[in-house]
Amino acid sequence: MLSTSTTRAPDQAPSSTRPGDDRARAVAGQAAVSRLGAPVRSRLRLGQVLVVVSGLLSIAPYVALVQLGDILVTAHEAGSAPDPERVRATVMVLIGAYSTRLLLYSLALLITHFADLALRDRLRRDIVARLTRTPLSWFTASTSGRLRKAVQDDTTTVHTVIAHGPVERLNAVVTPVALLACAFWIDWRLGLLSVGTIPLYFATYSLSMRGMNEKTVEMDRRLENISSAMVEFVAGIGVVKAFGQVGRAHAAYLRAGDEFSTFYRAWAMSMMNISCLSITWVSIPVLLLVNLGGGSLLLRAGLVTLPQVLATTLIALVLPGAMVTIASVSWSYQQAGAAALRLCDILDAPTLSAAVHPRRPDGARVEIEHVSYSYGRTLAVDDACLTLVPGTVTALLGPSGSGKSTLATLIARFADPDAGTVRIGGVDLRDMDEQTLYDTVSFVLQDPQLLDAPIRDNIALGRPDADLEQVRAAARVAQIDDFIMTLPSGYDTVVGRDTALSGGQAQRIAIARAVLCDTPVILLDEATAMADPESEAEIQQALAELVKGRTVLVIAHRPAAVRGAHRVVVMDRGRIVATGTHDELLNEPHYRALLRQGGVAVDPQENSHD
Repeated sequence: MLSTSTTRAPDQAPSSTRPGDDRARAVAGQAAVSRLGAPVRSRLRLGQVLVVVSGLLSIAPYVALVQLGDILVTAHEAGSAPDPERVRATVMVLIGAYSTRLLLYSLALLITHFADLALRDRLRRDIVARLTRTPLSWFTASTSGRLRKAVQDDTTTVHTVIAHGPVERLNAVVTPVALLACAFWIDWRLGLLSVGTIPLYFATYSLSMRGMNEKTVEMDRRLENISSAMVEFVAGIGVVKAFGQVGRAHAAYLRAGDEFSTFYRAWAMSMMNISCLSITWVSIPVLLLVNLGGGSLLLRAGLVTLPQVLATTLIALVLPGAMVTIASVSWSYQQAGAAALRLCDILDAPTLSAAVHPRRPDGARVEIEHVSYSYGRTLAVDDACLTLVPGTVTALLGPSGSGKSTLATLIARFADPDAGTVRIGGVDLRDMDEQTLYDTVSFVLQDPQLLDAPIRDNIALGRPDADLEQVRAAARVAQIDDFIMTLPSGYDTVVGRDTALSGGQAQRIAIARAVLCDTPVILLDEATAMADPESEAEIQQALAELVKGRTVLVIAHRPAAVRGAHRVVVMDRGRIVATGTHDELLNEPHYRALLRQGGVAVDPQENSHD
């Protein structure tokens, strides 16, 4: 798949926040869960109504059990057979009530699960739609690990609180309340016995849950650090191996894992003793001891009957299951809160404004007027003014970090400038619709990005309606058709699965993509910089065909790339410091410095030593 990532330095440490920040994020997380669930709230409420009815029906089997016990005990004491009609009727009530309860509960879960499927589909669609309208600067601040976790993992995490949470949490409240009411209806003394250990459970359980919201957010953040460290390590494996930094990059992942393990171990150990004590209060041996022991004393005193003792004892044994469900769902809500926050961060990501009254450009003249742009507080482009004339090639030269790539991306409207205007054909880019912009500007990146898809689809990415002959014609211009036809599946060969392409081959496919788009404005991020020597000549030939009669801007990372350019523009620290031809700029200090750094002689004396 196409990946937009920002590689983090191998030794970058995970971020940490203060407890107060975690508490605020925990509260915000619950609000985010509520916000995400809003589109399916009516269906969730329908499921909850069914659960309430199901919970109320839960008392019927116990009432019927007491009635059945009384029938059998009374008949036994009278020395006669029990009335078969009454027994049959009571058993039918018991079976019918229990079956109806299960049916309503299952139907409620079915409704909420369908609601969850619809919500997750909508979330993923909304996320993709949002990301397609988000400026490139937002991706620069977001690691690919974070985005992957949000799109894949977080939508699944929210599943629990949508498909299960509304039903199970309400059922865990309604059913125990109904059963306790039934127990007190049977006998108030037995009812007190059935709930006798619950206050002790909640008292100790609340101690173990102190700071749970904040710790859950912190744990989730550390898991995100692990995910990001792994994704960035894999994404940058070629670079870190080439520069002998595998140990450092691997150490960053291990450090993130160790920090999570240390945090989780300390948290788990602090909770373990208290959690074990709280569970003991509602364990089966303790509940049987309290209810059967207390019930036998009341039975001996003649205050209750044996069926009543058995019924309330069964109720007491059911209650802890509901409390465990509440605890489990509460934990899921804590996790879902952090996931929902990340999803909302993406859904709230800034987007490029849509044109209210779209206009089409008149020609391919590019005008950059007093443009400034910043990444956060870092100024990348400072009051740039530049005009690109149709039919000419302009080389944009400057040291790393000078802002040349940022300026080029503003022409493709990867982002909107903080100040100033970018026009093509006399039309502000903000007044063009997306399709018009795509039909006007194409970008050939230095590091070509191809989809895990057939080569034909990769070339036709900008023109999916193109037929095979049109695709092949573009490939021939890009000097890549002969190679593709040597592959067993030809243009149906899947990149990354059926074949591994060299840098030069991938670059020529990217050029073929631009040729097929046939846009009047071309932005080239020095397409030969990453190519092998054998491919460079073919790429240069392909580029020569591509730029004919178009408005071309070449981002030059090497001084040699200015050859053939009609004009050279030099940038330094975000500003355009010089403009002219190669000969005109030979005495310009910035340009001379760049030529010297690239090993290009600028003085006659230097030429004489070559």
